[in-house]
Amino acid sequence: MTDDIVIKGASVLDATGERRADVVVSGGRVAAVGPDLYAPTVLDASGCLLVPGLVDLHTHLREPGREEAETVATGARAAALGGYTAVLAMPNTTPAMDSAAVVREVLELGRSSVCDVHAAGAITVGRAGEQLAPMAEMAALGVRLFTDDGSGVQDDRLMRRAFEYAAGLDVTLAQHCEVAALSEGTCMHEGEWSARLGLAGQPAEAEELMVMRDIALARLTGARAHFLHLSTAGSVAMVSAAKSAGLPVTAEAAPHHFTLTDACCAGYDARFKVHPPLRSAADVDAVAAGLADGTIDAIATDHAPHPVEDKELPFDLAPPGMLGLEYALALALTRLVDGSRADIDPQEPERGGVDGAAGSYVGPRMTDAEVIARLSWRPAAIAGMRDHGGPIVTGSAANLCVIDPLQRWRIDDGGGASRSRNVPYAGMSVRGKVRHTICRGEAVVVDGEAQR
Repeated sequence: MTDDIVIKGASVLDATGERRADVVVSGGRVAAVGPDLYAPTVLDASGCLLVPGLVDLHTHLREPGREEAETVATGARAAALGGYTAVLAMPNTTPAMDSAAVVREVLELGRSSVCDVHAAGAITVGRAGEQLAPMAEMAALGVRLFTDDGSGVQDDRLMRRAFEYAAGLDVTLAQHCEVAALSEGTCMHEGEWSARLGLAGQPAEAEELMVMRDIALARLTGARAHFLHLSTAGSVAMVSAAKSAGLPVTAEAAPHHFTLTDACCAGYDARFKVHPPLRSAADVDAVAAGLADGTIDAIATDHAPHPVEDKELPFDLAPPGMLGLEYALALALTRLVDGSRADIDPQEPERGGVDGAAGSYVGPRMTDAEVIARLSWRPAAIAGMRDHGGPIVTGSAANLCVIDPLQRWRIDDGGGASRSRNVPYAGMSVRGKVRHTICRGEAVVVDGEAQR
């Protein structure tokens, strides 16, 4: 749709609060906000929330190099269907996004996609952890966040140099916290379930030791540290203490780390294999509580597509990762607001699905508005995306999402718009569905259907 658009009947919700208003979009901007507005194209938003478009800090688009799993175009379409108007593409591509040339290629592919695609640069060349990548060259292209996601930088001295370099460039370093000496050869969380299943387990300390180190380096250098997909109670506690001390740290959590536990691995179904691994129920509750109290700033999908044949390998050999872009919003509302926890019943692993009634969360609950904040304007601020997440006012960029917060639906195993199908939530009943997504002023999703 290229005509002027009016979004009618919604409750407008952004960082300034909530109010009833129509919104007119014209020329890629918000042209008017108020009652009884008119435009040639009408999008019905009755009973819905109109919010700034969602922003994902952690998306694996696989292109270049693994286009059989995902492309920039298919990943962006899945993002738009999930309410996202911007995603941050992770650099573990083939070749890695460790140079201006590869970053430029991904950004160019993103220009024709249905949501804004930003790039995260690698901290080290080839993500090998041995030599710093040319961060200044990538920063000149607008890269604001750097990470070797998929593996943590193991060399303490090299990581200190990276922090010092980042401080001078005014960019953020994001860490996949995993000490290789403790995680090598593991495929799930170390605990009761790994012992029962006879699978090599990764202890929580593999994550927590690197969280501790990078907090210390942020203190030493003054550079900003962002912690990717926190998964343990100890990590949440350390980030909380660092924030209380005034250190420049932020953190994110992925939906699977506040909805699924290591009990899901009972059936050796590789859809439940992920890094960091699914943790204990106590860790899951700690991550949810960290989101509720603001210790964890953002919900990020860690959307990690894999071809069907790769996920059909034995659990210990299959690659880690799960789809998330089309499910994150509903999972967050269902788990963090309503309190329903998605656990597979360990007594019936052959079901191969997720039972949303298997447990309930008794910790601090969030409101719909607090969940939207962690999906929209807070991640936008971390990534420095100025055209996303801001208040919906006249003149602002028209990157918007209309959500029906009451619509219930059941997740299937089809994978949605993704090229892959590694969905761990199949069978789960969830609340909250995207009705419309407007990116750069264009209605790219209308009534839940992608327009191109």
